[in-house]
Amino acid sequence: MKNLSNLRAPKKANRNKKRIGRGMGSGTGKTSGRGHKGQGSRSGSSLMRGFEGGQMPLHRRLPKRGFTNIFRTEYTVVNLDRLAELGEKELTLETLAAKGLLKGRNPLLKVLGNGELKVAVTVHAHKFSKAAQEKIEKAGGKAILIGGTSEKAVS
Repeated sequence: MKNLSNLRAPKKANRNKKRIGRGMGSGTGKTSGRGHKGQGSRSGSSLMRGFEGGQMPLHRRLPKRGFTNIFRTEYTVVNLDRLAELGEKELTLETLAAKGLLKGRNPLLKVLGNGELKVAVTVHAHKFSKAAQEKIEKAGGKAILIGGTSEKAVS
């Protein structure tokens, strides 16, 4: 069992810095770990990321396909079975964030219909799938849409 009397630093945590250019006996004297001649041995040498000595770099050899939409909206997805596990009657963004289901500064929430609800639950979210909305209402709960200026119940 670990306690204060037997704590130790992790391996290699207390190693000294590699001192280069300090004589032949140190193992890193003369060329100071740079080898003989070549681009890397010269002062001021810095290569771009991914440079492979003039060979066509990997990021240029691989084919580029598709399209990445930089304006996409990312939703945090939560299924009904996760909401049922929480055992709450009113589920707002704050309660879900407190339970650890939502992360980030202002996440968008989408509720999906995987699982079953046994009790009536009021859920506040930015989007609902049709299946989730039907299951929430079938259990006697409310699916309240959070949007722009006002909140309204989805019917």
